[in-house]
Amino acid sequence: MSRSRLEELEGAGLDAHSGELLAVLTWLVLGDVHLDDAERKAALRRAMLVLAAGGDPHRELDHDEVAVARLAEELDAPERRASLAAALAGLATEADGLPTVSEALATLQGEPDLAWRTLALALIADELADE
Repeated sequence: MSRSRLEELEGAGLDAHSGELLAVLTWLVLGDVHLDDAERKAALRRAMLVLAAGGDPHRELDHDEVAVARLAEELDAPERRASLAAALAGLATEADGLPTVSEALATLQGEPDLAWRTLALALIADELADE
């Protein structure tokens, strides 16, 4: 992770509690959370079907989206949550001196359920971006 990416986020003018900032921060650590590739792809396919059934899949998404909740539930495991928590803690160390990014990371670290749903949201957003 490069400090310059975190500095760019700090300068983006996003609110520390915005879903967009939380999702980007979680997206930055996706590679640190071990997800079996076949399991991830299958769960994402199902989430995309649920998302499409709810309307335009390219609409703005949030943490309360049914597809996000289902994906989060399907991929949930204690060791994965622990990996996410460790990755966010590492990112928080790198964000020292960046108040908005640090506050967003503190929110994710203090609310593990929100952090896990945000991981699912980041996975869906990444999938949509690849389309």
